[in-house]
Amino acid sequence: ADSNWIDFQATLNTLRAGREAGASHFVLLSAICVQKPLLEFQRAKLRFEAELQREAENDPAFSYSIVRPTAFFKSLAGQVTRLKNGSKYIYFGDGELCKCNAISEADLARFMALCVVDGDKRNAILPIGGPGEPVTPKQQAELTFKLLGREPAYSSAPIALFDGIIGILDAIGRVLPAAREPAEFARIGKYYATEDMVGPSFGSDTLEQFFQNVIENGLEGQELGEASIFDRPSSKSS
Repeated sequence: ADSNWIDFQATLNTLRAGREAGASHFVLLSAICVQKPLLEFQRAKLRFEAELQREAENDPAFSYSIVRPTAFFKSLAGQVTRLKNGSKYIYFGDGELCKCNAISEADLARFMALCVVDGDKRNAILPIGGPGEPVTPKQQAELTFKLLGREPAYSSAPIALFDGIIGILDAIGRVLPAAREPAEFARIGKYYATEDMVGPSFGSDTLEQFFQNVIENGLEGQELGEASIFDRPSSKSS
């Protein structure tokens, strides 16, 4: 339900408000994962992309740019603090799944700004990733251990773990609706633990630079919050 309200309806409301104010171009921040839509939020994003394209078809004076980034650097940094504190790096399967060339927020912002002025980016779907080759979770771990000056230490979890959790939560969700949201979160976790996120390279900021900054300064201002798998915030009573 949240996916529909945020990724579809709220964004559609923004489009309508912009059109009423005279906007002639809409730059949408989507996600590369909609290329293989298995999750509710991905299907909601695709519904809005279709609305945006329909708007341009109906009005030749209106145009759009749909930007589909791979992932933010911060999405790959969820275990950096754990490793700094001496923990093992946890990967799923053999550590070679879900390779990704993530992009920094600054480089993505520059790319989106170009969509406003670059005619080649109008009425186009634009997958985009950061510079360099895509890296696997194991390669991300090796990079982090190198920056920390630590010997690598790993712990592997089977992908089937997700299937078991999802199956249990789906069964409970048929009786208790409150279990449906955790089940969807588990599906999201499995998706990002197994699917590649690779796009054309853009920008100059590197993952190594970002990890080094996280080691020195933490993720303040870029916390993953409820989207984190490894460092989810604890609920606080008021």
